[in-house]
Amino acid sequence: MTNFAGIGKSGQNWLVNQITSWVASKNFDAEPGKPIAILLHGYGSNEKDLPDIMGFLPEIPWLSPRAPEKSPHGGNAWFQITSPGNPSEALVAPSTESLWAWIDDNIPESCPIVAIGFSQGGLMATQLLRTRPERLAATIILAGFTQAAAQPGDDYLRSNKPSVIYCRGLQDGVITADAVARTNAWLQAHTKARTFTYPGLGHSIDQRVMADAAAYLQSVLA
Repeated sequence: MTNFAGIGKSGQNWLVNQITSWVASKNFDAEPGKPIAILLHGYGSNEKDLPDIMGFLPEIPWLSPRAPEKSPHGGNAWFQITSPGNPSEALVAPSTESLWAWIDDNIPESCPIVAIGFSQGGLMATQLLRTRPERLAATIILAGFTQAAAQPGDDYLRSNKPSVIYCRGLQDGVITADAVARTNAWLQAHTKARTFTYPGLGHSIDQRVMADAAAYLQSVLA
C-alpha cells in the first residue's frame, strides 16, 4: 500500500497509509463554493457502505473514501482497535492526516465539507471538525464517538460552537458507555449539538435517523 511520511504534533514520525480508493456521486462536480459531503464508513467496512443514505438527504455531491488500513477481520479501518471506544492519539492522528491529504487532493478549498461518519467513521468526522473546523459546513455523527485527546481546533470550536448532530441507538452495544459520555460532554462544551437517541435501535441507522439528519442538513445549508 502506498504511504507517505507524517509528523505528529508531538514531533513523532510515522508512515501514513494513503487513501487510494473511493466512489463518488453520479456526475460528481466540485463546484467552487458549493458543499460536498464526505462519507466515512465504519470499522470493517468499505467505501460502498454509506452512499445509499444520500437518497434520504438533501441533494449535494458526495465522495466516499475507503479507509486506508486493513481490518484483521476483513474490510477496512481508519485505525486498528486496541482500546474499544477510546483510541490513542498515536492511532488517530495518522488517519486524520491521511484523510486531510486525500481531501486536499480531491476537493477545492473553497468547497465547504459536510462530514458524515458512521461508528469509527463518526470519530473521523469529528476529527475533521476538530482539526480544520473552518472547512466544515456540517457534521453528522452516526453511532460514533470522539477521542479523548485535545485537538488543534478545540479552542476555536469552544468559541464558535458550530451546529452538529449526533444520532445513536439506545440499544447500541458496540460503542461503550464511557465513549458515549465523553462524546456528549465534548459536544456540549464545543458545539451546538443536537443529540438524538432512538429506542429499539442498535449499532445501526434507520429511517428515524435519516429524517433527523435530513432536517439538520436542510437547516445548516439553507
